[in-house]
Amino acid sequence: MIKAVDRFLDHLTMYRLVRYYLVALIVAAFVFGIIKLVPHDPLALAFTTALALSTCWITNRVFALVFEIPANSESVYITALILALILDPVAVTDLKGIGAVAFASVWAISSKFIFAVGRKHLFNPAALGVALSALLLDNPATWWVGGNSWLLPLVLSGGILVVRKLRRLDLVTTFIAAALVTILATTEPAQYGDVLKETLGSSPLLFFAFVMLTEPLTAPTQRWPRIIFACIVGVLFAPNIHIGSFYFTPELALLTGNLFAYSVSPKGRFVLTLEGIEQTAADSYDFIFRSPRKLAFQAGQYLEWTLGLNRSDNRGNRRYFTVASSPTEQSVRLGVRFHPQSSAFKQALGSMRPGAAIHASQLAGDFTLPSDQQVKIAFLAGGIGITPFRSMLQYLIDRKELRPIVVLYGTESQGDIAYREVLGSAWRELGIRTFHAVAKDAGRGQYAGYVDARLVRVTMPDYLERTFYISGPQAMVKALRQQLLAMGVRRSRIKVDYFPGFA
Repeated sequence: MIKAVDRFLDHLTMYRLVRYYLVALIVAAFVFGIIKLVPHDPLALAFTTALALSTCWITNRVFALVFEIPANSESVYITALILALILDPVAVTDLKGIGAVAFASVWAISSKFIFAVGRKHLFNPAALGVALSALLLDNPATWWVGGNSWLLPLVLSGGILVVRKLRRLDLVTTFIAAALVTILATTEPAQYGDVLKETLGSSPLLFFAFVMLTEPLTAPTQRWPRIIFACIVGVLFAPNIHIGSFYFTPELALLTGNLFAYSVSPKGRFVLTLEGIEQTAADSYDFIFRSPRKLAFQAGQYLEWTLGLNRSDNRGNRRYFTVASSPTEQSVRLGVRFHPQSSAFKQALGSMRPGAAIHASQLAGDFTLPSDQQVKIAFLAGGIGITPFRSMLQYLIDRKELRPIVVLYGTESQGDIAYREVLGSAWRELGIRTFHAVAKDAGRGQYAGYVDARLVRVTMPDYLERTFYISGPQAMVKALRQQLLAMGVRRSRIKVDYFPGFA
């Protein structure tokens, strides 16, 4: 069952999954409204949704043109749908309500541009929009999507898929635990049963956790800052938490957490200029970019890359890719493999010429070298999954840093082997040997087949003492992880290269 779910999720980007989830909630609420299971007029809900979508879209287009930033339609739709699900639906004749929805929509989108440092926005857009609407127009969010028992199964099931896709179970569970502990600590023991029933079944807790809290651009990217962020928001989320006569609301709790997230996260959005393109394998290329300022990152981390597309496909105009260059290099490398029927994003990337620009942000990832240089390591790569290891190996070469590393690199054919020069230099200069597993035309000294348990045993008899880093196609990563576990390798010694929106 889990494998089937993962296969389904692997074919969806993170943004597309969240959008489908929100649309499903809107449609379900509309249907339930018709049969009176939701206390909102379905026509008012449809009108409010259309109003939020159109206002957000227009606002985003205007600001994108003014600030000369690629307009991202997916995030616009997501923000608008969230607003439609947490603000009370308004009728066509309710001018005050229409103004409030439009006001919240305009501020939600404009906050990405106005409340931004280094072109990185500070606050969750929907949270800021409804917070300002409550403060200035006395029109607070009711979070009605979380208060209906008929919608709860859909909120829960869709939310679980989102958390699975993002690999943010630690964030969500910590938040829920912190919120529940704080709620119980500020409640009379005799009321625990009623309060728990109300919180879990009729409050915005779950929808807030699945959709708002996990928004990647305004949450910390590293694990421990992410846990602290969840605790801060969870404590402030409790309805009885206040400073004097000032009580926190869910959106204010999140905005407070966003300030903490910004303080501990990488800053800014980079506009990178293409300097050149190098072919690294049969269908793989490195796009080499120049950055206006030095990009500070750890070898093995990834960025979110955004292109302005005239016409996007259903996968949008944003992708997550590992930075293939080393922190010691001046240029920023993006390693990409092209397939016969590539996405609109890759087609646009492939048509770039020197001087063209791409936007990069949201530097993140824990797939990095351990601080202890004596730790024995095994790099297991498949296909274009060699890119984070190219970054790490080049970093070690430039620093002349010796580490006990063995590389197993699997490809379909000889022509698919990328970064031969870096792999060769790592062997000559650092003694880091690469064993090639070639499925179709293995040569002398190469392993005929794919990277597997047998190759691990043959090349590293001390494998139980090593920490394994696995990067490549998701099917390969999952299969190798299971094989290593079956061989007795501890879970804590297996790190997999994962970033949101894999598809």
